[in-house]
Amino acid sequence: MSPQLLFWIPAVLRLALCLAGAGVVGFFFGAIAGLVVAVLGVGAMMITHLHFLLRLSTWLDNPVQVRLPDGWGAWTDVYARLYRMRRDDERNQAELAEWLARFRQAMSLLPDGVAIMDDVLFLEWCNPAAQQHLGLKLDRDRGMRVTNLIRNPAFIDYIILGRYEQPLILSLQERKLIVQIIPFENRRQILVTHDATESERIDMMRRDFVANASHELRTPLTVINGFLEIALAQPNLDPATRTAHLTLMTEQGQRMQNLIDDMLTLTRLESIDYPLRSEVVRVKPLLEGIASEARALSAGRHELELQVDGPDLKGNVDELRSAFTNLVTNAVRYTPTDGRIVVRWSGGEGGAHFSVQDTGIGISPEHISRLTERFYRVDKSRSRETQGTGLGLAIVRHVLLRHHATLDIHSVPDHGSTFTVNFPPSQTNEDFVGR
Repeated sequence: MSPQLLFWIPAVLRLALCLAGAGVVGFFFGAIAGLVVAVLGVGAMMITHLHFLLRLSTWLDNPVQVRLPDGWGAWTDVYARLYRMRRDDERNQAELAEWLARFRQAMSLLPDGVAIMDDVLFLEWCNPAAQQHLGLKLDRDRGMRVTNLIRNPAFIDYIILGRYEQPLILSLQERKLIVQIIPFENRRQILVTHDATESERIDMMRRDFVANASHELRTPLTVINGFLEIALAQPNLDPATRTAHLTLMTEQGQRMQNLIDDMLTLTRLESIDYPLRSEVVRVKPLLEGIASEARALSAGRHELELQVDGPDLKGNVDELRSAFTNLVTNAVRYTPTDGRIVVRWSGGEGGAHFSVQDTGIGISPEHISRLTERFYRVDKSRSRETQGTGLGLAIVRHVLLRHHATLDIHSVPDHGSTFTVNFPPSQTNEDFVGR
C-alpha cells in the first residue's frame, strides 16, 4: 500500500466517525445538537493537529536539546520518520567526524607539508609538516592570507604568475623546499611542500665524492702515464732511472689500489643489503695484532704502549679491526719521531672504551667536526706523504654507527690528539673478558 493511502485512510475514517457520531446525536436530539457535536469534533481534531504542529515547530527550533515528542494518528508516522532521519543524520555525522579525524591524522603523519587555502589564499588548515616548513602556526595564522605569512619574493612571483603546473624550488628557513599549488573544487587550493634539503645534501655529497675520487685517481694515473710515455720515448734508459720510475709507478699503483679498496669498503658499509654479522670479538688478541702492525709501520720511531683491561665485544671482527687499525695507524703517521702513542681498552658500567692517544701534530678546532667526511684532509700535502686516502675516518664513522658506538675527538695543535670510541653496554660481552 502506498504512503498516500496509509495517510488518507486513517484521516478519512476519523472524520467519518466524527460525522457519524454527530449524525446519531442529531437523529436523537435534533439537527442543532448534531451540528454542535460535528463542529466540536472537527474543532478538537484541528486543535490536536495544531498542538502537534506547535510541538514539531518547537523541536525544529532546537532539535539537539528538545526531545522529539510522541505522536498521535498521522503524527505518529511523521515523528517516526523524523526520528529515523535524525538517527541517520547523527550516524552520518559521526562517520564524517571519524573520517575527518582519520584524514587529519593521516595528513599530520605525512612528511610533506599540506596547507588548504580558499580562492583568495586565506589559510584554512595545514598539517604539522607545513607549519615546520613554512614557519606557520595554525591557531595563530588561520584566516590570514598566505602571501602575508610567507614573505618570499620568489613565492610571491609564483602566486602572481599563477603557473601552478610547474613546482617552485624555494629556499626558506635554511631549507630547500619544492612548493606547488594545486587548485581543487571551485573555491579551494592546496599548497604542497616537500623538504628536499636532505636529498640535496646527499646529491651534493655524491657529486663531491665523484669529483674527489676522480681527482684522487687522476694524480697517480698521471704519474704512471707520464713514466710510461718516458719509457716509450726513451727505450734505452739507464737501469737506475728505470728502476726509480718503476718504484714510483708501483707506489702510485698501490695508492690507487688502497683508494679503491677503501671506496669499496665504504660502499659495503653503507649498503642496507649488508647486515651486521655479530660475533664475539676477542679484543686483547685483536689489539695485540694491531699494535704489532703499528710498531712495524713505526719502524722504531715511536714509543707505542698497549693497555687492555676491559670486556670483549659483540660485533664484526673485520669491521672493528678496520676501524681500530685506522685510528692507530693515523696516530703513527701523524706523530713525529720520538713521539709517544698509547692505545687503551677499558670497560665500566657505561660500556667499553677504546682510545688512541698520541703526542703528534694535533688538529685545530675548526677541522675536528669535519674529520670523518670523505676525502677531508687537514693538511693535504702531508696526507699524501703518508699515503693516506682521505677515507679512513669515514670508514671508522660507518663502522661505529653499525656497532652503536660514538667517536670523541680531543686535540690540541702541536701537543697531540686523543680519539676515543665509546661502546654501549649492549655491545659488550662480559662473559668473555680479553685478558
